[in-house]
Amino acid sequence: MKKTSVAAPTAAAALFAAAVFAAVTVAQAPQGPPPGGAMMARHFPAPTNLHVLPKDLTGQQVHEIMEHWAGDLGVHCDTCHAADPNNIGPNGRPRLNFASDAKDEKAMARIMYQMTENLKKNYVAKVAAMDKMDEPAAPVTCGTCHRGHLDPEPFTPAPEHPQGAMSGMQH
Repeated sequence: MKKTSVAAPTAAAALFAAAVFAAVTVAQAPQGPPPGGAMMARHFPAPTNLHVLPKDLTGQQVHEIMEHWAGDLGVHCDTCHAADPNNIGPNGRPRLNFASDAKDEKAMARIMYQMTENLKKNYVAKVAAMDKMDEPAAPVTCGTCHRGHLDPEPFTPAPEHPQGAMSGMQH
């Protein structure tokens, strides 16, 4: 008998055996989070002290909004939220008191949120309606101006449009 006539069926049988072994091993593996809780589900308590966000949002929804804002501003939660020295976390550091109004940055965030909502409702939506745009207007978010920085960077016109170029034109 030729070696080649035995090699293909032998390889197929070996491949089949390996697939069965892998399937049985995976089926018998313990399910759930890995040791150490690396994949633990996060619990976000119901928010309190909401002044400008809708009061019916869940903790998860508020967390997602805050994560988006933090990304747009290039900051972390502690920029707006004060640490609570009486509530120490498992890492030995104080947890944040999300309801506290101790930081001025939180008040500023509320003002800026109201400003963007006002821009969307009273300006962007009206311009889009007037233009009869086929596409929705570009979203206005914290990132529209901040672009990943806590303080928006100054605008610098392109060299082909220097500042004051239109100063001689009549308006």
